[in-house]
Parts: sequence; structure tokens; C-alpha cells
Amino acid sequence: MSRSLYPPRVVNIEDLRRLARLRLPKVVFDYLDGGAEDEITLQENCRAFRDLTFRPRMAVAFENCNLATRVLGADIALPFLLAPVGYSRMMHPGGEVAAAAAAGAFGAGYILSTISGHKLENVKTATAGPAWYQLYLLGGREPAEAVLERARVAGFSALVLTVDTAVSGMRERDWRNGMTALLGERVFSKLPYLPDLMAHPSWLGDFLRDGGLPKLENVIIPGKGHIPLTDVASALKRSVVTWNDLLWIRQHWTGPVVIKGILTADDARRAVDHGAAAIVVSNHGGRQLDSVPATIRVLPEIVAAVGGQIEVSMDGGIRRGGDIVKALCLGARAVLVGRAYAYGMAAAGEAGVRRALEILREDLERTMRLLGCADVQQLDSSYVEVRGERPTASS
Repeated sequence: MSRSLYPPRVVNIEDLRRLARLRLPKVVFDYLDGGAEDEITLQENCRAFRDLTFRPRMAVAFENCNLATRVLGADIALPFLLAPVGYSRMMHPGGEVAAAAAAGAFGAGYILSTISGHKLENVKTATAGPAWYQLYLLGGREPAEAVLERARVAGFSALVLTVDTAVSGMRERDWRNGMTALLGERVFSKLPYLPDLMAHPSWLGDFLRDGGLPKLENVIIPGKGHIPLTDVASALKRSVVTWNDLLWIRQHWTGPVVIKGILTADDARRAVDHGAAAIVVSNHGGRQLDSVPATIRVLPEIVAAVGGQIEVSMDGGIRRGGDIVKALCLGARAVLVGRAYAYGMAAAGEAGVRRALEILREDLERTMRLLGCADVQQLDSSYVEVRGERPTASS
């Protein structure tokens, strides 16, 4: 997928979102696009970036613009990683394998969700860049211990522990659109939603040729086999991650541990005390507890709280390269990109993900050049302003 193949339709991430809406049934698109309850946090994640304005350095020219950074000891060509996106194989058969391959081609990192329809070994093989594994305790500790060993052997370099999913958020679009019915085992419950599925023949053909609903390839319950997608919501209720679990995890994972889902300075300091190598400031893309703050708003507080002891990344609302620059200015080492690449994957598989990454890379370099900064590692709070008041935190 390139600009020449899709002129002039695919020039930004919103264009990919529109293509994804056209290809996907409403039930699948709204799963990707939607948030919890009134979607206040979902909307605020994007809107909050508008309160940050740039302070460029004029009459500055440079030949090369360095977009590379180092995250948990790994060099990446772009200051972002592809965030874990569950149910990716439902959006496109390539799913996690396609996303990981595109990330590697662009020199970005990739994070694989536990809720994956592809085997973690195949995902790791697909990417030339660093890959992290994101862990949910679906099915309890025994399956988790097995998958941690598989991830270690496969070459995943870090473990991401998501701490904001005590239960699934109330995503009202999913309930209205029949996501529960689509994932359920009762055939008759799916009948009211069949017209919408059949109205999207490209997606439906791919879905059926791929075997229908995939199983969770990386969650195997001893004596029972793989957890089906239908069991995820109930399994989450039985697999709440607590700070005490970190001690057990350390017995089975010797690499870096990243805590994802931090929104307060107190929890950030607690992550440091529990030996985390990094944290991700995240509200789960507005999909869990609604009415929590946008992540870009709390990022400076959390950067200040950890005081450089561990790395800080963030996600939520990233749609343009300028958003990435703003987050780096406020102290993020890197950002996680979720929906922005998932729209591309839903629209056109790996080609769509590559186009999303191409857009973000071009946006990022253009913003850096217009800002008068030749290196992303030189960005700090002097390059941005919040409603006329200079931020206090810097990278």
C-alpha cells in the first residue's frame, strides 16, 4: 500500500480509519474504534494534544534528522513501538504477524498481546526489530509460566505487565453491535447480525478462509487446551494482576519488566520500588475506566515522580507525528502506537500497517525539521507550551 496506489485518499491516519470502517463489519470496527461508557477518556486522549503548542527555533537547517532512540537497551530507528492490540486476527488474517513484520521493516519495536490469534514464535520470527510480550494471567499462573518460557526461548526481550484490567471496561458499542454474540458459541444469537457481516464480503471472505474465530494460540490450559476467544472476558475477572504478582513473575522471567497502565505518581513510584525497568503511562486507550485523564496530561507528573530511575513511555491518542514529538518533549522515552497502526491493518493487512508507519515517520521528520530540532533525543519542554504556560518536566 503506498500513496501512489491510493491517491489522494491515504495521507493521514484518519484516512486509514475510514478505509477500515468500509472494510470491517460494524461489530469489528467498533471493537477497534470504541471506548468505555461515554467515551470521555477516548476522546480526551486525542483532544488533549491540541492544548500543547510548539515553540519552534526558526532559521535552522540541518542535513540529517535523527529519529532513533534506545529503549530498554535496544536501538530503534523510530521513537515508538506498536502497542499490543488484542483480537488482531479478527480484523485481518495477517494480524499480529503482519504488524510485527511491518514494525521490523521500519525499525520500530513490537509488543504482542496475550490475546493473539498467532503463535508467539511466528510473530517473533516475522520481525527484525525488538519484540516484547504483554502478559495477562488468563487461565492462572501455570499457563502463564509456560508462555513466559516460550517467550524467552523465542527471543522476546521484555515482559509487559498490564495492570489496569481488573475487569473488562464497559464498552457499550460492543454490547449494542453484537460482539458478545459474534464471539459466542450459540449460532442463533448471531443471526440478527449476519446482514452486516455479509455486507462486507472482503472481510467475510478473509475471515472464513482463515478458519473463522481464532483460538488464543498462546494460552494453553493443562488438560483443556487453548482458551477460545469466547472465554477472555470471564478469564480476565479471574486473573487480576497485583503488585504481589511481580515477585512470582521474577521467578520465571529474568528480563526487563514493563508496567503498563500507570496514571498516578504514587503508582509510578511503586513500580520503581517493585523493580520495574520501565512504565507505560496508559489508560488503555480509553477502553477501561472512563473519565480518567488523558495520558499526555499526567505524563509530566509521572516523569517527575520517577526522577530518571526508570524509563517512561506513554500511549493514548497518538494519531500524528506531532503527537509523538509532544510526548517526547514532556519526557517520554518513546510512545506506543495502537489504533493508528490497527486502522491500517484492518484496511489492508501488512501493507496498511506499513502505510501507517510511513505516515507517522514522515510526519515525525517534518515536524522535527519545522521545529528546528535535529535529534529526537534533544527534545525537551522548551519546545512546547501548554495554554501559555511552560511545562515544568523535561526529558
